Amino acid sequence: MSLCLLAVGKVTTFAVTAFTLSWTHSVEKTRWEEDWRIAGDRLEIVEARVKGSGAGMEPPDGAVLENGRWAYSPSLPAQKEIVLAASGATSGGWQLCMGKDCLTLGEAAGEPARLFVCVGP
Repeated sequence: MSLCLLAVGKVTTFAVTAFTLSWTHSVEKTRWEEDWRIAGDRLEIVEARVKGSGAGMEPPDGAVLENGRWAYSPSLPAQKEIVLAASGATSGGWQLCMGKDCLTLGEAAGEPARLFVCVGP
């Protein structure tokens, strides 16, 4: 299995089994990070981290403060896809990292990007 990204009408395939999504909260200007992995034909969140709290971003019960960030395991079922909005109103869009290789998505207003598991030959 591989990770597929549909953005700007083009599908790009990445030979990875795990990735990190990060972004800056539009109001609080606080960095969020989520670690995901491929689980069969779905995407499963492993851990989330947020530096700080406020405006609808309070760490949940069980979160642990590590290296200045609240880390926790979200209670979210595996997803068929992740839709990344592209409003152009946030600072920097989404960062998709696979190991040390990263790319930025959704900096300008436009169609959302979609992440999903590539299935098939």
